[in-house]
Amino acid sequence: MSRFSEYYKAVSYIHALSSMPMKGNHMVDRKKPSVYLKRMRYFLGLLGNPDRGMKYIHITGTAGKGTVAGMVHRMLVKSGRQAGLFTSPSVTTEIEKIQVGNMYISPSEFVKIVNYLKPLIKKAHEHGPYGRPSTFEIYLAVAFIYFKQQKCEWIVLEVGLGGRYDATNVIEKPIITAITNIGLDHTEILGKTLGRIAYDKAGIIKRGALFFTTESRASLIKVFERVAGQKNVVVQKLDGKSFYQDNNKALARAIVGSIGMGFVSNLGDMRLPCRFEIMQHKPLVILDGAHNSSKIKTTIVNLKRLKYRRLYLIIAIAQNKDYKGILRQIAPLANYIFVTQFTNKDRVCVSPSELLTCSKTCTKKGVIGKIFMDPRKALVTALKEAEPTDLILATGSFFLAGALRAQWFSEEWVLKHRKSFLDVSRS
Repeated sequence: MSRFSEYYKAVSYIHALSSMPMKGNHMVDRKKPSVYLKRMRYFLGLLGNPDRGMKYIHITGTAGKGTVAGMVHRMLVKSGRQAGLFTSPSVTTEIEKIQVGNMYISPSEFVKIVNYLKPLIKKAHEHGPYGRPSTFEIYLAVAFIYFKQQKCEWIVLEVGLGGRYDATNVIEKPIITAITNIGLDHTEILGKTLGRIAYDKAGIIKRGALFFTTESRASLIKVFERVAGQKNVVVQKLDGKSFYQDNNKALARAIVGSIGMGFVSNLGDMRLPCRFEIMQHKPLVILDGAHNSSKIKTTIVNLKRLKYRRLYLIIAIAQNKDYKGILRQIAPLANYIFVTQFTNKDRVCVSPSELLTCSKTCTKKGVIGKIFMDPRKALVTALKEAEPTDLILATGSFFLAGALRAQWFSEEWVLKHRKSFLDVSRS
């Protein structure tokens, strides 16, 4: 029996709730979206409102929001602040969503909080006006309770989806809000145009909070200014025309600088799992969770900075993504394309056969394409075939990258060490 069996049971309990009916599903039902915030506020009320009394930095955007959140949190921690971080999705295991200082929540603490929540989830389901909380809302509630227990002063919240009706937007008086950029992602939920998506993400702007963005397109800035103007908030624009990673650093520094924090750490060694993460050399293996056109552009810029002979591309993409647009960008760079799939109950993959067919329309002559139903087999094959000067890149989904990361860092390893990297100071 695993030493983490109780943790696995707690996670299974949360995910098993998805089989129970609920009033309004954020991922599919947008007819009355205000129910998501009402439901979260009601549930937090049952818990004694653990979200209140802490200082919040709230971050959204189509690409880079997790990176910026990680950078801001890192700077807060290195300056001596007691700071919490909530991000999603997880890469290897669920504790990765909740971090205080340099460590994830412990599996045992996670179990204790989930056990505390169980009767309250039941109460919300049977008697609450908005039904049971969603899976995402439960993880967020666990985070709020843990941050309160750990006496956090600052909390960095990464929006799960959109902004206006995301469960994280239940916080009432953030100190700072920020939007990295706007791109066409989750269009089936947020809207088919950049303007609609910008309006949804601008919903995190609050009266009394500073607001920063690296978005540079005038039409989208106007959307922000219209929403911000209603809250008497000034839109503070940073240079959004340079390489995404430079923008992310500039935004993180601006956020931390605005709260009067004198110490700003060197972010050159800041790492996040599966964000263009180098796992090994000879051959070079990189895991990247890029799952939309905006993110894949950054991936390609990063690739151009590397020297390698041939590119082995391992790719799987969720059905709700613009997989054709992603393939048009990345496939022409590959010498070998291994199309595969990932397993996740909340996401349906584009079939590997469809990915292979689509990739053939945009690859150069002589590229070899193969189908692997098991992503681990794709990785093992690439490692076996690749020469020391070649590059293996797995991308298209965080779920794919996370599954393959277990080749180097298993779920048990992450649970035991409560970090994602060997050096905790760089986690």
